[in-house]
Amino acid sequence: MTTYYRDPEVLITTSGVRMNGREFRLPDLLQVWYTRGARSWGVIVFRGALGLAILMPLLLGALAVGIALLMDASIGNTAALVVGGILIGLATVPVADLLLERVDRSYDRGSRSMEIWGRVPDGEVLLLRTTNAQRFGRIYRALQRALEPAAHR
Repeated sequence: MTTYYRDPEVLITTSGVRMNGREFRLPDLLQVWYTRGARSWGVIVFRGALGLAILMPLLLGALAVGIALLMDASIGNTAALVVGGILIGLATVPVADLLLERVDRSYDRGSRSMEIWGRVPDGEVLLLRTTNAQRFGRIYRALQRALEPAAHR
C-alpha cells in the first residue's frame, strides 16, 4: 500500500481515502473536483496594510531628506535631517523582513476557502474544506495521483 498524503485529518493511500471523518474506497470515488469560495477581502486588506507598513519608513526617510534640502537651515541641521532621513529609510530592511514573512504566510493560507468534492454511488459528498491553499494543493494532487491508477485498472 502506498501512502500519498497523511495528516491528522486526511489519509490518502492506494486502497482508500479518509477525509472529513469519512472513509471511501478508491473505486467508490467516481469523480473528484474542487471549488473555490469567494475571496476574503479581510485577507487582501491585511496584505495591503503590510505593504504600506513596509513602505512607510522609506516614505518618512525621503520626506525628511526632502524637507532638509528645501528648508533654509544651517549646514549642521540640514546634515542632521539628511542623516536622520537615511537612517529611517534604512530601518526598512529589518521591518520589511519581518513583514514580508507575514505576507508569505498569508499567501500560504490563501484568500479564499477551497473545497474538494467527490461523486460516490450515493451522490455528491464534500470531502474537504480548507482555507490553507498550500495544504489544499498537496491534498488535491495526492488524491489525483491515487485515482490515476484506479482509472486504468
